[in-house]
Amino acid sequence: MSETVLPKDDVEPVVVKPEPLPDPAQKEPPSRRGGNGLAILALLLGAAGVAVGGWSVWQLRAIQSGHQQQSGQLEEVASQTRILQQSEQQLAARLAQLPPAQELEERRRLVTQLQGDQQRLSQRVETVLGASRKDWRLAEAEHLLRLASLRLSALQDINSAQALVQGADEILREQDDPGAFGAREQLAKSLAALHSVDQPDRTGLFLQLAALRDQAIQLNALAPEYKDKGESLFGLTGGADDSYWATWWQKISQYIRIDFHADKNIRPLLAGQSLTQVRLALSLALEQAQWAALNGESQVYAKAVTEARNVLDANFNQDNPQSKMLGERLDELAKMPVSVVTPDLTPSLSAVQAYLEQRHKPVGGALDKQADGAPSGSQP
Repeated sequence: MSETVLPKDDVEPVVVKPEPLPDPAQKEPPSRRGGNGLAILALLLGAAGVAVGGWSVWQLRAIQSGHQQQSGQLEEVASQTRILQQSEQQLAARLAQLPPAQELEERRRLVTQLQGDQQRLSQRVETVLGASRKDWRLAEAEHLLRLASLRLSALQDINSAQALVQGADEILREQDDPGAFGAREQLAKSLAALHSVDQPDRTGLFLQLAALRDQAIQLNALAPEYKDKGESLFGLTGGADDSYWATWWQKISQYIRIDFHADKNIRPLLAGQSLTQVRLALSLALEQAQWAALNGESQVYAKAVTEARNVLDANFNQDNPQSKMLGERLDELAKMPVSVVTPDLTPSLSAVQAYLEQRHKPVGGALDKQADGAPSGSQP
């Protein structure tokens, strides 16, 4: 469309042309395109500058942290250096306190000499102590033989004497000395003699006598009791039991008895104090037999057992089973031995003592020679 402006009288008519519409397909001018490129380039440069600035800040901070670490390490190195200087000063002070080389050499020589003297002294002490230990063991063997002889003479203890003599022989065997042959030969003979002797069972005999003592205390003499076997007068008459005479005869028979076997030994009844005294006498006899059995007194033992047997036979009825059994046990125990003939250990003891004397002689001479040589060697 087009618009037409009507002219006025004094004005020339002006024809207004319509403006052309922009063509969308028409390109922009070159100047405008150049401005956009510059703007983009400026933005890129700004971003690059920001990136460079950030990287520079990061590098600066890294450098500062590394500088701080290096400063800490330098301080640590400085402290270690100060410590080393102090240690060096202390070491120098100690070195200054040390004696000179000549004095150190002298001390070293003295220490070496002292060690040599100590070794020689140790060897001497070991030699002396070794001899002393052997002497102690040999003295122990002699003491064991003395104990064995004492046990045989006092208690007739065969088993203990065998153990003691065997111990003395073991000590001589440990010495491994040919000079001990004679002493060991005598000890072997003594051991053979001891093995040939049986040890009496004194303990068992003592306990058996103790059991008999307990039974003797319980012994009781039984009163003879009358039993009608048809041998009495009333039994021969054959009267009735319910008759008056039968009752009367039963009562009187407790006090009077007619026995047609008068040859039998009738013992009186023990009661009260008499029975207690007899029991006590029997118990004392058995106790004396116990003491004799423990101490190996054969004569006292035989006498005590015989006395106990006599008391039992004289005061108790042998028809009583308890009294009969007690008498049989006494007869058996009277045959048992309570003492033995012990061998004599005097030859063995003398042989060991002779060996000790022979052993001490060369040892004493050697010690005298060492004592004589020590002062002469110490003189310059």
